[in-house]
Amino acid sequence: MILKVPEKYSICIICVIIFLSVNLFFPLSIQAAEDIAIPNLQLTLSGGQTEPEKVSLLLEILFMLTVLSLAPAIMLTVTSFTRIIIVFHFLRQAMGIQQIPPTQILASLAIFMTVIIMFPVGKQINDTALQPYLDERLGFSEALTRAQAPLRTFLFKHTREKDLSIFYSIARMEQPKNKDDVPTILLSAAYVISELKTGFIIGFLIYIPFLIVDMVVSSVLLAMGMMMLPPMMVSMPFKLLLFVMIDGWNLLIGSLVNSFLL
Repeated sequence: MILKVPEKYSICIICVIIFLSVNLFFPLSIQAAEDIAIPNLQLTLSGGQTEPEKVSLLLEILFMLTVLSLAPAIMLTVTSFTRIIIVFHFLRQAMGIQQIPPTQILASLAIFMTVIIMFPVGKQINDTALQPYLDERLGFSEALTRAQAPLRTFLFKHTREKDLSIFYSIARMEQPKNKDDVPTILLSAAYVISELKTGFIIGFLIYIPFLIVDMVVSSVLLAMGMMMLPPMMVSMPFKLLLFVMIDGWNLLIGSLVNSFLL
């Protein structure tokens, strides 16, 4: 025989069970958590000014941690990532597909292409600066100077003098006599401006064929009297067909990579 409990009593019983569970088991879980030893990391300096090597080592560690925390920003400003991601977004806008491919896919593809394009620069930095520093054949400051040389060569190659002059005017500094006098931070800022302009130029060239398709479709719809039908919806399949027929991804990626190798 099954005993049926009225609904109002069943609610009271459930509340009592929850109350007892919280009061009995919650203190035990807190006690168990307190018994677990939490590891901690202590970074201390001993000796004060009598041990300058320890102070120098600590400063190097702090500098490296700062560089690692700024690594995403560095990747955006001193690599080919900026131009690539701008071109990808212009392509998506020109084709009229706002969410396809997803932004995560485009960003991942841009990162992979950036790694491939920047591989020669990274290899030079590894051979001339990183490995000698790890082998203790170079000091930290000298390794940092050597690491900047291949990167500065890459930045100078793709930076316009006009953009560099703008930042010299903003900083109220005298124009440099040679490339060695240009601070890396100003060079990086000018490089970003140059990459933005180059990305916009490529985006304009990408827009032209798709704009022609939109104009042709709009003219045909107007001639047929279908003014209420959105031209963008009709032209999208034709733009996708055009992009696939010319093998657009292969052509676009190859052109982007070659633009950095020239």
